[in-house]
Amino acid sequence: MSDEGVLDPTPAPLEVLEPLLAPIRRDTDAARTWRRARPWVLLVASVAVVSVLVRAFVVQTFYIPSGSMEPTLWPGQAIVVDKLAAEFGTIHTGDVIVFHASPAVAQDCAEATADLVKRVIGLPGQTIYSEGNTIYVDYRPLAQPWPHEEPLEPAIGAPQSPVVVPPGQYFVMGDNQPTSCDSRYWGFVPRSAIIGKVLWRVWPLSAIGNV
Repeated sequence: MSDEGVLDPTPAPLEVLEPLLAPIRRDTDAARTWRRARPWVLLVASVAVVSVLVRAFVVQTFYIPSGSMEPTLWPGQAIVVDKLAAEFGTIHTGDVIVFHASPAVAQDCAEATADLVKRVIGLPGQTIYSEGNTIYVDYRPLAQPWPHEEPLEPAIGAPQSPVVVPPGQYFVMGDNQPTSCDSRYWGFVPRSAIIGKVLWRVWPLSAIGNV
């Protein structure tokens, strides 16, 4: 009887099967490597996504570019800003905020700075003026328990013609009152321009603390 068309049951030598098994082994090795690496890849990806979301919606770090907030904040210090406080919270007198600078800042202060940090002095609807080194808000002296430099110049309005803060806007000043270019020069900060409230100084290590 002819054996034509009948499979030979004799096992093939290993050297014959090796080229056929190599792709399977490579796939198996790759799958094993991926199983080991997958938890780390997912962890790194999760951390990256969380970092982006936190920076976009929760907190952000800024560096102080000038001395306008001395002695509270000094050039080169790093601060952490709470963005949710501006988005959902309430802005109070005395809060230190970071906000997008208006075009008037570059024009009136010769500062090409995208973001500024100042202290809130006047809230929407309030009237403000100054006499000497005293600021009056709604015709009452404003207590300034925070560190600040005097003399207060230029002045803010006058008793007969106080500055009136428009709805939805804020009057801000730097703690270095003689040198700060602020709302006395270029006007008010709209709520929509506020990035957040300053929470802490985080750099240098010797300056770590609340603001």
